[in-house]
Amino acid sequence: MNNGILTMEFKLSLLALAIAGTLASPIALAEKSESDSSQKNQDAEVFVVVGELTNFAVTYTELEKYQAQDLEDIFKTDPSVSVGGSIGVAQKVYVRGLEDTYLNVTVDGAPQTSTLFHHTGRLSIDPYLLKTVEVQAGAGEATSGFGALGGAIRFKTKSAHDLLAPGESFGGSVSAGYFSNNGYKTSASLYGEINENWGVLGSFVVSSNDNMEDGNGDEIYGSGSDRMLGFIKVDGNITDNQTLSLSYENRNEDGEFGQRPNWPTLENDPLYPLEMQRHTFTANHTLSQSELLNLENTLYYTQADITQDGPWGEYNGEVNTLGFDVRNTSNLSQHTVTYGVAYRADEAAAKSLESGAAPAVTEEGDVFGLYVQDHWQITEAILLSFGTRYDYYKMEQLSTGTKIDSDGFSSNIGFNYQFFDDWRLNAGYAQALRGKQVGDTFTISSYTINPDLKEETSENAEVGIEYQRDSWLASATVFQSTIDDVIDVESGQYENVGQLKTKGYEFKATYWYEDLTAIASFSSVDAKLNGQALNGYDHIGIGNSRGDTFGLNLTYDVNPDLEFGWNYVYVADLNNVDVINDYVAPGTSIDKPGYQVHDIFVQWYPLGSQDLNVNLTVSNLFNEYYRDHSSIGDYTDIPGFGRVSGVYAAGRDVRLGVNYSF
Repeated sequence: MNNGILTMEFKLSLLALAIAGTLASPIALAEKSESDSSQKNQDAEVFVVVGELTNFAVTYTELEKYQAQDLEDIFKTDPSVSVGGSIGVAQKVYVRGLEDTYLNVTVDGAPQTSTLFHHTGRLSIDPYLLKTVEVQAGAGEATSGFGALGGAIRFKTKSAHDLLAPGESFGGSVSAGYFSNNGYKTSASLYGEINENWGVLGSFVVSSNDNMEDGNGDEIYGSGSDRMLGFIKVDGNITDNQTLSLSYENRNEDGEFGQRPNWPTLENDPLYPLEMQRHTFTANHTLSQSELLNLENTLYYTQADITQDGPWGEYNGEVNTLGFDVRNTSNLSQHTVTYGVAYRADEAAAKSLESGAAPAVTEEGDVFGLYVQDHWQITEAILLSFGTRYDYYKMEQLSTGTKIDSDGFSSNIGFNYQFFDDWRLNAGYAQALRGKQVGDTFTISSYTINPDLKEETSENAEVGIEYQRDSWLASATVFQSTIDDVIDVESGQYENVGQLKTKGYEFKATYWYEDLTAIASFSSVDAKLNGQALNGYDHIGIGNSRGDTFGLNLTYDVNPDLEFGWNYVYVADLNNVDVINDYVAPGTSIDKPGYQVHDIFVQWYPLGSQDLNVNLTVSNLFNEYYRDHSSIGDYTDIPGFGRVSGVYAAGRDVRLGVNYSF
């Protein structure tokens, strides 16, 4: 066992002891608490002010309706979030043009950090597990977490109590789905109450697909894979005012992919075996003791690794992440104050698995943070939010002995003003800071670090207005974000490469009438590094440019047992996207053709209850032949770049799913 892993295990032991101490003290306090005080604090309102109008959430019922299978399906109903890459292992999430590397992404509070292979996305999540997905666009409040330069995505998983019907103490479900574009999925879950206070959920999911076809009917070589998921969660009440949740998730995906999964693979190109897996352990604890003491504690450990037998031989990359977040909320008259302390340690290691290969190359990083956020209800109509956080980053590249550290404060202020009964104004300004973190495991042996590297800092400002009356809810938001001292690779070394600016506007309107709900949304984002538009090839790990995007989502309940839905996305042409590669002439650009995609679903409960659910979904109904703007563009007309382009999106996929609950 190498020294880096020993160090990680030692840190994990120390953190476990620290959190154990934190949990032990509240247990003693809880025995003296009063139940009415507990209930009052559990019902306390949660405020989000900075950037509130552009936040949104996806629930598990929405994911079930469209039989979501991957990241693209999760976010298809909101234009401000896009997913590129087409093939699952290559998918990357973008919020307002910024790649997910600029977001604080968590699963039940456990951050998903670094990347395993730079052509492969760092996020792996199965929609089957999810209760909600929350997205915060742009730097926000002090509670957003470490390094949230471009916002945050929070995945929250289900528990037994989410699935049990009132009065039930045990249940389960089995499901099977067939997908015409070469795939299937099966799952089984059991859940129940251990006693009146505690529940347990266990889930097992298997899915598989062969090579898909695009909208032109052409086979997308290297797009098949097998996926397996195991999940268990135990949660319940320690006392009347105290909860604890313990969960473990193991996700595996393997297949044979091209050398660069995010580029097209030709029929005669070699395919290389690749396997990715992730283990995540999470402990979540809450205590509602009084107006002053409302604790939320999180302890987590994630281990993710990738093994590829590629053109450079068999390679393995691994990232270990552990940490905690301890926060308390105090209600003081008109103020709701949340404050806490957080710590995270990351270790990235890469090694060749070939005989006689050199030892593993390792990077280690730590970040410590303190934060406070106040929501002040000045009057019934005015809510003011302000806060700050202090973060201290340390990072060491063991192969070169380079050490980097940085620290600083990130502050924010925002407000909600209900200036008429139906109208609300929201505005906010937020800063965020991020020091150098451990890098992509595939390249940590190749890239050095400038010892004078500065931390990245961002500023986000936005103003929005919301109208709500009767059956209407509408909002409009304008925003501008600036990230200074962007960190990227130049000539084999991590450097500060300049300033990244994003600006744009978003509209959203929701209308509901009896059994019909309609949601229309529009997003326009301009993202540039040093004045040049982002593209997914030159700015891998930073961002991408996308045409103006319009979305329309309709659902109609024919009766309590039958529901129809339609989701439409239109992406406009985006021309003259800058290409800034050293091997092209200045002024070189590419075009991204527009496209439109339709998805529909029918959900039917034939027994007149939730016990049996039959779902028919058609994804890409009209078999649109397109390359998503959030994938790499088409460089093939540029001399010397004949193989550089993104993978075309999957064509029509008819999905038939049946779920039986008992």
